[in-house]
Amino acid sequence: VSDLRPSALPGSLDLSRSMFDLRSPPHRFMKRYDSVSSVPSSTSSRKDSQGSNRSLDTITLSGDERDFGRLNVKLCYVSSVEQIWITVLHCKDLSWPSSCGENPRICVKGILTLPKPVHFRSSAKEGCHDIEFMETFVFAIKLQSLQAVRLVFKIQTQTPRKKTIGECSLALRELSSQESNHWLDISPPSK
Repeated sequence: VSDLRPSALPGSLDLSRSMFDLRSPPHRFMKRYDSVSSVPSSTSSRKDSQGSNRSLDTITLSGDERDFGRLNVKLCYVSSVEQIWITVLHCKDLSWPSSCGENPRICVKGILTLPKPVHFRSSAKEGCHDIEFMETFVFAIKLQSLQAVRLVFKIQTQTPRKKTIGECSLALRELSSQESNHWLDISPPSK
């Protein structure tokens, strides 16, 4: 470690003074970086999370912002028979709490948030990071009623006990006879 104070490096007074000026108040702008990559070090960040200086990558990984996966669904409205067709295709990059075990049975529960809600549920599949459902649900509901509601999906474990591990939703304002494909980000269940 080099001592950059003026007495240690004669003739570099301006350089050392400007470096220390950047640091006042002390340590305000200092960040810990990996010596190899000049990117904030995730291992040091995790150690720092015990103290007051938590870096962004620690917050992202350990907080509610971490990635819970995505749900792929297709929607179609058949106006001739006034039916909505909802196809639950699959969950990708799914994660769940360790309290649910290594391979819990997982299903997708859907809710059309009408004044009298319509509920449906996929069959339960063995938990893994990419689960294929390929199930279609058909309901006879007028288009005007649907355009003001949301379609909510709850990702649930069936074993060891029933628990919602994530959820996502989309508005049905733009339903049409043209089948639409949607990738929905799964977020932590609301309290």
